[in-house]
Amino acid sequence: MKKFCVLPILLTALAVSASAQKSPYAGRWDLTVTPQTGNPFPQWMEITEKDGKLEGRFQPRGGAWRPLAAAKADSGHLILTLAEATPRGPATTWDFTAAGDKLTGVEKRGETAGPQIAGVRAPELKRPMPIAWTTPAAIFNGKDLTGWEPIGNVQNSKWVARAGELVNDNPVVEGQRGPGAANIKTTQKWQDFKLHIEVNCPEHGNSGVYLRGRYEIQIGTEGGTQPTHEMGAVYSHYAAAGNIGNKLGEWTSFDITFVGRYATVIRDGVKIHDNVEIPGPTGGALDSNESEPGPFFLQGDHQGVIRYRNITISVPK
Repeated sequence: MKKFCVLPILLTALAVSASAQKSPYAGRWDLTVTPQTGNPFPQWMEITEKDGKLEGRFQPRGGAWRPLAAAKADSGHLILTLAEATPRGPATTWDFTAAGDKLTGVEKRGETAGPQIAGVRAPELKRPMPIAWTTPAAIFNGKDLTGWEPIGNVQNSKWVARAGELVNDNPVVEGQRGPGAANIKTTQKWQDFKLHIEVNCPEHGNSGVYLRGRYEIQIGTEGGTQPTHEMGAVYSHYAAAGNIGNKLGEWTSFDITFVGRYATVIRDGVKIHDNVEIPGPTGGALDSNESEPGPFFLQGDHQGVIRYRNITISVPK
């Protein structure tokens, strides 16, 4: 009688079974939302599966990421509840179907269909650290806005070049977000880079530096109650380490190395983020096209006369 080992066969069967049971919706997804009126805008979500149960989180158009209230697969659909029904209104849901690495869906308020949503699997963006970098080159000339353009409320742009500084002349208005000024971005785009930038943010000021126009490093304060919303944080994901405080009203420098979706940030010589993985676009991102290069983008639509200077970049050789 011929002998054979059943263990490899059993392990193969278990692996096939586990693979067959994995939800096609699990993973990170880059989303583009197209409202019935207005321009498309980016969002992002992450779906996880544990013991056959789906859960996850999503990134709204602005602000911090939020946990999903509920998630389930039903008859070939992924039904996500973003907000439960309340006496003030019906539930907000996303209804998706999957085809390979793409999602097609619609946002609903109760039974009323709203914006259309297209999703693609987020790229891994796991690349080796470059061996060598170019000499830092200035991307702000200190004299004018060459290489930069306002975005958003461009009719109310407060950005000026003054005394070697890129300044957002949008004063703090107590109890208000601000008068709706414009953001500003570079006309050039980059993929992996080392960025040096210095900022002076006043008390109560609020801004942000967006890497590739998608991932915000918080500048200033949102009141001090959430560390992931304070100076130097990867907004809503990682609070700044190092315990060096906000240093509002004084110059502070950031040296940011960004390769793939991994960021190392040194502030005033102190490492506040050590090769952290940024899982997806943060609130206020320009788009969700994560595999593509993008511009630097500075927030100017909040408040505070924010001053930036000595902005330079190095790229892999």
